[in-house]
Amino acid sequence: MNQIKYDQDFHGWTQEQARLLRQRRFAELDIDNVVEEIQALGRGERREVVSHLRLLLTHLLNWQHQPGNRGRSWRLSIEGHRIQAAKHLEENPSLRSQLDDIQAHAYRLARIDAERQTRLSRKTFPESCPWSFDRAISDDFWPDDG
Repeated sequence: MNQIKYDQDFHGWTQEQARLLRQRRFAELDIDNVVEEIQALGRGERREVVSHLRLLLTHLLNWQHQPGNRGRSWRLSIEGHRIQAAKHLEENPSLRSQLDDIQAHAYRLARIDAERQTRLSRKTFPESCPWSFDRAISDDFWPDDG
């Protein structure tokens, strides 16, 4: 049988690999690319936690440093990203062991975002995240005025 090439028809390749796995035809699998794609899926899960946490931390910084702009939209965004970050981590508990690195990365990006959005100096915001992950996702946590 003529195998579909990974770099020529990715969708077709995925379907073929799934079919071969279901049929337990392991010798015919494109092992190197299957391994790479599985690892990429894991990296994607990590990126998603970073993304939700980045947005959450950005909004928390904005909330703290621009009390005059607090509104329903910011509150709902914070609540939504809290739920998404917590749920994603719940669905991928092995990422908890990487949480310090994930949060540090997300905070570096959030600090840049907050500078852009608030037009305040980056020095206004702490160099490292002032809140633990558990605190940041806590429903009853709202940072006070800067």
